[in-house]
Amino acid sequence: MGIIGAGAGFLVMIIYLAILGMSIYCFVLFIKLAVKGIEALDNYNSTFRNKY
Repeated sequence: MGIIGAGAGFLVMIIYLAILGMSIYCFVLFIKLAVKGIEALDNYNSTFRNKY
């Protein structure tokens, strides 16, 4: 019973680390998307600022 419990604990730890890694990766992608969105909004605003 102890070996099965240790294996299950190891599996849970691997799943936890995988979810943590995916969370960090998604956060990085979200930051990159936010930066691109801010740049696009700046370009959009600058066209109207220079036009009028």
